[in-house]
Amino acid sequence: MRRLFATVVKCARVVSSILGGTASGAFYGWQRHGLVDAIALGFVGFVAGAFLASSPRLLLELLT
Repeated sequence: MRRLFATVVKCARVVSSILGGTASGAFYGWQRHGLVDAIALGFVGFVAGAFLASSPRLLLELLT
């Protein structure tokens, strides 16, 4: 049961990191430059979110 809970928490952390990075990048691009930059910055946010999701220690270092 504990292992299942840990897996669910890891999945939630990964999904929220990637979704948050993508959404913030797309929102910033849309507000500042338009559709093309929203797509481009959304992709950049996706990559940054995936990188932070793969290394939780780095995410904690950035938060403190």
